Amino acid sequence: MRFRRTVLAGTIGAALAFFFDPQTGKRRRKMTADRIAAFFRRRGREGARLARGVAADAHGVSQKMQHLHEEPKPQPDDATLTHKVESEIFRDADVPKGKINVNAENGVVYLRGEVAQPEMIEELEQKTRKIQGVQDVENLLHVPGQEAPTSA
Repeated sequence: MRFRRTVLAGTIGAALAFFFDPQTGKRRRKMTADRIAAFFRRRGREGARLARGVAADAHGVSQKMQHLHEEPKPQPDDATLTHKVESEIFRDADVPKGKINVNAENGVVYLRGEVAQPEMIEELEQKTRKIQGVQDVENLLHVPGQEAPTSA
């Protein structure tokens, strides 16, 4: 116990001698004060940066919750709707792009042309119905050798 007091007293004495030295004590005190202040400034900036990051994450989560569903867009004009349908159904490499004609009139999409497989007729119609802005689909597609259907 006595040893601890002696070591503590020696440490305090050395610190006092270090900081209150007549030649460089003032400089040492100022530098130590500057370093301590810089330490707390850095920690403050790091805390502020962390708080901004948490706030930004919270804002992003709230925006995701507010916008879970896509807002309904105004009805596109016929040319825009035609291009939307073409870009969607012609993505698949199996779809014969040169043999299918797509037209839109007042939100009703007309699919005309010839496809190789009967399954593709129904598939293209279903893809077209899922596109936003399509109100109805007139499917006039047919397979080779079959007579083309006419719209009634």
